[in-house]
Amino acid sequence: MASTSPPGPQLRRLRTLSQRLASVLLTLLGLLLLTFIIGRVMPLDPVLSIVGPDADRSTYEQVYRQLGLDRPLVVQFGYYLRDLLHGDLGNALLTGQPVVDDLARVLPATIELATLAIVVGSLLGVPLGVFAATRRGRLGDHAVRLVSLLGHSTPIFWFGMMGLLVFYAWLGWAGGTGRVGLAYDGLTEPITGLLLVDTFITGDWEVFRSALHHIVLPASILGLHSMAYISRMTRSFMLAQLSQEYVLTARVKGLPERTVIWRHAFRNILVQLLTIIALAYGGLLEGAVLIETVFGWPGFGQYLTSSLLLGDMNAVMGSVLVVGIVFITLNLVSDLLYQVFDPRTRK
Repeated sequence: MASTSPPGPQLRRLRTLSQRLASVLLTLLGLLLLTFIIGRVMPLDPVLSIVGPDADRSTYEQVYRQLGLDRPLVVQFGYYLRDLLHGDLGNALLTGQPVVDDLARVLPATIELATLAIVVGSLLGVPLGVFAATRRGRLGDHAVRLVSLLGHSTPIFWFGMMGLLVFYAWLGWAGGTGRVGLAYDGLTEPITGLLLVDTFITGDWEVFRSALHHIVLPASILGLHSMAYISRMTRSFMLAQLSQEYVLTARVKGLPERTVIWRHAFRNILVQLLTIIALAYGGLLEGAVLIETVFGWPGFGQYLTSSLLLGDMNAVMGSVLVVGIVFITLNLVSDLLYQVFDPRTRK
């Protein structure tokens, strides 16, 4: 009886990739289906959003048929998937433009804001979490936990309004609403859509300074909000490691405390922190609605909120698809980084 040899590493890698790809596609399909069904049972009428409340019955029925709402839900969803495969997300009722174009216009503003915010949150949250864990039960630990609790529980729109009142209206340290001052609006030709990057590439330093002046305050407030979550999770992870035997052994051997904390304990929580920071970043991308509203930031959150209030399901479905892709991509990137920082996952 011939023995079957185990599959080679390339075959195993291909099989794992195929399984992961199938899981991603099924997740996106389930997300789209769920959003599609919710959109159809919501008490919002997209036809009225187009024709208005004063339209006659014949006009209403004509638009109703043009939107395909007279067909069964299964058929409607099938047509939507067909158009999606061709890169067509439909037109947005709010702007009259293709949803793809709208998303390409608003996403860079939110990406720029969320990226700067997660940098602020990580640079503050990780050291504070480590600091609190190494001083468990002492004054420093209580202070960090209090700051984290206030940052996590205080409404972010309140922080935004207070920030505008203090740093913009009173002190004049920060810019007002929008991405850039009115005098500089539209002066820089979009290249990547990221205003700081585009102005840096083109050398428009006055516009760059104005954009930086406007983004610092909302990004800092978002960063402080994510800092509360990151510092709390970092503290929890570090406490679990500092009670391990290898830490006690390192201390008994006389290693410096800084080496024990950062080279031994912190290195073992790095993989967990990657997931936490990635999820926090995804949350900032799709959850910056309130801060974008307070600061008049023309980003993805404002677009999604306006589309929901209008009952524009084309825009809502496109936005949900983007959110799903963002979180799936972040999870995949986290998996790849696991293999960089944890050699055990490469086997």
